[in-house]
Amino acid sequence: MKWEATRNAPGEPKYIIANGDEGDPGAYMDRSLMEGNPHSVLEGMVIEAYAIGSHEGFIYVRQEYPLVVKNINIALKQAEEYGLIGESILGCNFNFKIKVHRGAGAFVSGESSALINAIEGKVGEPEPKYIHTSDKGLWNKPTNINNVETWANAPLIINIGLKKSAREF
Repeated sequence: MKWEATRNAPGEPKYIIANGDEGDPGAYMDRSLMEGNPHSVLEGMVIEAYAIGSHEGFIYVRQEYPLVVKNINIALKQAEEYGLIGESILGCNFNFKIKVHRGAGAFVSGESSALINAIEGKVGEPEPKYIHTSDKGLWNKPTNINNVETWANAPLIINIGLKKSAREF
């Protein structure tokens, strides 16, 4: 539903954001995923980018996770070398680039409006939200934000189906 809302929202460009902030103390699920299998996150982002007509995405990562940043940048370079990210993906008329944004590490930055503010270069503080980010998000354009685990699961859901993928986890 979020993908469809963002696709149908008026305005260009459309953005997608992977929220890798994971501000809960002692929680390392997202960190482990981004360190160990960043390609799964990238694949999910590319799939959604194609589905909603986005050409630019961001991965928001905590400053305290240097290995995550290193591994994601390696994965981005590899994906670009194989034609899976960048210009004319897989020889098609589809372009999509992903930038890594290193956040300041404040707990509140995981909240969507604070995360958007941080990527825009503002203080990563939340704002009252009266409209969905799918209508007015990053730079007031349609934006879809999901947790990195959601991005990593998107290809699994497509490949094996929703009911089976739910049983797998």
